[in-house]
Amino acid sequence: LQYNPGWNSSSVNLLHVRAVGAADTLHYVWSSIGAPAVLLVATRSSTSALGIDWTRLLSPAPAGAVWIDPPGSVTHAAAVVFTKVFEYSEAGAQEELFYPTYDLSDFSWANINHTLNHTALTAEFSGVPAADPGGSFSNGSLAFRVTAYEAGGRDQALPSLLHTANSSKVEFVLAGVAPRGNGSRFVLEVAAVEEAGVTPALRAARSIDDEYTPTVFEVLSLAAQAQNESSARSFLQWKATAYGSRSPRREDGIRCRSHGLRAANGSLPMSSVVRAYFGDGAGSSYSVSAVNISFGGEEGRVYQEKRYLSWSALLGFGQPPQDSFSPLVISIMAVALGTPVLLLLLGGCALLCARRQRYSEYEPIN
Repeated sequence: LQYNPGWNSSSVNLLHVRAVGAADTLHYVWSSIGAPAVLLVATRSSTSALGIDWTRLLSPAPAGAVWIDPPGSVTHAAAVVFTKVFEYSEAGAQEELFYPTYDLSDFSWANINHTLNHTALTAEFSGVPAADPGGSFSNGSLAFRVTAYEAGGRDQALPSLLHTANSSKVEFVLAGVAPRGNGSRFVLEVAAVEEAGVTPALRAARSIDDEYTPTVFEVLSLAAQAQNESSARSFLQWKATAYGSRSPRREDGIRCRSHGLRAANGSLPMSSVVRAYFGDGAGSSYSVSAVNISFGGEEGRVYQEKRYLSWSALLGFGQPPQDSFSPLVISIMAVALGTPVLLLLLGGCALLCARRQRYSEYEPIN
């Protein structure tokens, strides 16, 4: 993990996470310069390096300020931008009242160097609006917690996401922010930036297995897929739930919904680091799509009571990890389904044997 590589000031935040393999390197570039975002670049070289022109990156025209050396080693590049947070409440049976939008590119972000943990591979981008006339953030903040992984495994805390060494986790947290209405609900707008020839797709997978995330049976993913390929190149994956507690339990679950994928070329405020790498050619050199993810329990009461909201997502390269039944669940299912079948078979055999035996109350005549 490298904080602001090549830059001595802490007035801005840029975190470079570099994972080196035997013959490739994965680069994650997290930044809160503009809207918070992460740039994902995979290379076929184990010595590829990140280059940054800081003067250009911090200028109004940052195109070309971020690159990978050697340029020919890049096999895939994409980005995820967290652009806006909407807040609304129900004004009537069929009406929704929306409050002024929180534009994350206008937030003031704290120095992440104080939260950087090189052992746990974690960091936290915490911010508040530069202008907060209503005082909603006077005792609260909005944060994106980042975690990198060195190996495969599963998170202990809910929603217990399954991860690989090729993935990282981001956790969106609203803590202590005062709602502007009774039963307020929140919506996070997420933009996906893909290079030319790659198409994003929003997928939903349902399963009867809720062993690791009780009562949650749906997993969604925003996958980047080339036109002539069947497998994904990169992804953003999450389970259809959020939580209203710092130590989440099943009863703290908050319903999470996704509202379709839409094209958003030229209509979203882009992050400086994304523009610095991809340039300004939206629609030609890269495409932008967006999805809204809403969080709301029963009438928004979960957040109203605890004023805490946490939503976790996994992002990385290749195919999204897929959950499967654990040996314990397979054993339980085998016993639960196999025992009745075995009893039926034994009962059928007993009836057949009983029919073959003939009984009589008369004694044979001599």
